[in-house]
Amino acid sequence: MRSAIHDVFGDPSTVLRLADMPLPEPAAGSVRICTILSPIHNHDLWTVRGAYGYKPVLPAIGGSEAVGIVDAVGAGVDGTLVGKRVVAAGVHGTWAEQFIAPAASLVPVPDVITDEAAAQLIAMPFSAIALLEFLDVGKGDWIIQNAANGAVGKTLAMLAHSRGVHAVNLVRRDAGVEELAAFGIENAVSTASPDWKAKVRAIIGDAPIRAAVDSVGGVASNDLADLLGENGLLVSFGTAAGKPMQIASGAVIFKQLTIKGFWGSKISAAMSADERLRLIGELIARVASGDVQLPVEAAYDITEIAEAVKSSLTPGKAGKVLLKP
Repeated sequence: MRSAIHDVFGDPSTVLRLADMPLPEPAAGSVRICTILSPIHNHDLWTVRGAYGYKPVLPAIGGSEAVGIVDAVGAGVDGTLVGKRVVAAGVHGTWAEQFIAPAASLVPVPDVITDEAAAQLIAMPFSAIALLEFLDVGKGDWIIQNAANGAVGKTLAMLAHSRGVHAVNLVRRDAGVEELAAFGIENAVSTASPDWKAKVRAIIGDAPIRAAVDSVGGVASNDLADLLGENGLLVSFGTAAGKPMQIASGAVIFKQLTIKGFWGSKISAAMSADERLRLIGELIARVASGDVQLPVEAAYDITEIAEAVKSSLTPGKAGKVLLKP
């Protein structure tokens, strides 16, 4: 089967290559899926670099999420799944014509959701909705996030709005404000402006910001701590700046801030089956209704893996970059 693999860890645009890999066979409790579309996530690229929390055995097929059609089942799996369109996330090797997934992890996709949206339905959106739950905020509360024009950032903003939670959405480029506006996302502020904090305070008025999501790190962490209200929660979600969080002790001490880390894989693993089903159900409903949009920048054939990676790393994308096996 055609697959995008890497034999070493390194720059994804150079180490990933097309290869013919053996067709996998589903073990007990698993299914084999014919891939329709698979997204390129940032964590997929960090995995190829060898710098993520999970390191695959080499040579490895890239990718961790896809929409596809079940074409074979392992022992103990309901045979009626064959022919069903499903989404699988948190798996390995989806940048291939077929891949293996646990039957228990599959999410059936209603016809109203397109392949393009379904391909990215779980990993980033589920992280966003689980993150929103993690923030423990309710209708009328204020939150703030940086990197708001990323995949999780946009989804978090849309989910928050659908729940009546107010979000301030920080971007690092002035053009990012317009990019968010195209999705109906309000309260966007560019940190490229020297008076951006004053703009944030003008938006929220006297209301306290209860929680902040930091996807950047470095001095950006301190900016969020500075804007948080008393007893606020600062959640470290990512490190786009590639630098440690830099936070002045004064804000932590005098505001009695709480700082926590969020890794979707661990949060999801600790979640009860009922809670996971509830959140996935909400996601599907929000996407089907249009409350949450999952746009696509472009879809590339798997033979164009290098070009697809470069596109995925380009700032200002309209949406996800997808691979077609």
